[in-house]
Amino acid sequence: EVIAPEAVEALETASLDLIVANSLIQYITRAELIALLQLWRRLLKSDGRLILADVIPTHVSAVTDVTALLGFAARGGFLFAAAKGLVATFFSPYRKLRATLGLSRYDAAEIEALVAEQGFTVSRSSDNFGHNPARMTFIARPR
Repeated sequence: EVIAPEAVEALETASLDLIVANSLIQYITRAELIALLQLWRRLLKSDGRLILADVIPTHVSAVTDVTALLGFAARGGFLFAAAKGLVATFFSPYRKLRATLGLSRYDAAEIEALVAEQGFTVSRSSDNFGHNPARMTFIARPR
């Protein structure tokens, strides 16, 4: 079930089996991430799992992201649509906003420590959940 963000805080403690945050944490600050980790820790059952996917490492560039997207699009048969979307993004306010605000990026050890500090055991998955193999996925469980 998908619910509005404001409804998440009202959920019962230890009521969720799984939380997936895919391609999210690059758009929020470290403080916002810590607050979400604390909330998610409260909401997860003792045997629940948190999946943090598509985490951008500090060394990954926009060129790497574009290359991964175009490769994925070519394999999936939507190369023209992806290229058109990239061109539209290039000329959109999003590009300027992204350049101004930036994206949150984390080294593997940094995100593992941050998640562990909030009461989880955490490990990096060998594969990313998303299409970009240069990005990272982590699986966390409440301690």
